[in-house]
Amino acid sequence: MGTPTTVVCLGEALVDRLGPMGGDPASDLPVDDRLGGAPANVACGLARLGTAVTFLGRLGRDAIGHDFAELFQQRGVEVGAVQWDDQRPSRIVLVRRHTNGERQFQGFAGERGLGFADQALTPVLLPKESRWLLVGSLPLASSPSAESLQGAVAQARAHGMALAMDLNWRPTFWNSSADAASGPDHRAMELIRPLLEQAALIKLAREEALWFFSCEDPAVISAALPQRPDVVVTDGAAPVRWYLEDQAGVQQAFQPPRVVDTTGAGDAFTAGLLHRWTAAPAERVRFAAACGALVCSGAGGIDPQPTEAQVERFLGGVS
Repeated sequence: MGTPTTVVCLGEALVDRLGPMGGDPASDLPVDDRLGGAPANVACGLARLGTAVTFLGRLGRDAIGHDFAELFQQRGVEVGAVQWDDQRPSRIVLVRRHTNGERQFQGFAGERGLGFADQALTPVLLPKESRWLLVGSLPLASSPSAESLQGAVAQARAHGMALAMDLNWRPTFWNSSADAASGPDHRAMELIRPLLEQAALIKLAREEALWFFSCEDPAVISAALPQRPDVVVTDGAAPVRWYLEDQAGVQQAFQPPRVVDTTGAGDAFTAGLLHRWTAAPAERVRFAAACGALVCSGAGGIDPQPTEAQVERFLGGVS
């Protein structure tokens, strides 16, 4: 019998098509295709760190799906319940990269008229022994995947699993013509709010905190929700603010060895946080911040993910 799954990551697995620095990924060459998607990134990051993890999602039966199957096998991610779609392709996200390493999601490629495989996620069955269910907001943007996500959350509640939510607001998933920097509309707020009101842990970026709570203080955000969750607010290279187990703190961001691409930094942070969950709150966040920094030193959100030993070496060399 294998090791019981500790974390279930549910949602999208896709390709980030990185454009040339300062260029347009829809028209300029060369482009760099990298496997990604927040739940897939977190699953791979957890597996790399040594946490037993299951990924639940839906992929096209195409080259991208094949590459993900190989990646998950190499990382040791449990994927027995991954769904395969013969009609819809895996999603390609066009990512514009700025010269400072920051990125912007500007649209999609590969759709053939029926939508993408991840939008058609059907109901899933969670492994009952798991400790965490990790979700984001993107499956809520499409009706089939929204119903499947909501069903999984209900299962988690029935099984006594804790819900972790990485909000991961991406307006282009809700409206392909939306400004990539725009906040949520009323419909999105109504769909996302119930998840925020059930989560035991919420990780969100500063701009997401301001959009959804008009506040960036994690203690105030926690107090505004009925279940008083743990809350972590990240802000790129600025300090991380956290409120965990009724303790509040600030973690300075670490400077990575070099900044190549910030894609997946937040997902690596989330993986590090869950991996070290039994540690003291400040230690959890410090370890997570190191994971996020190290991912920025390579392209894509998965390939540069560190092992636990690499994180420990990095932390041993910083004050």
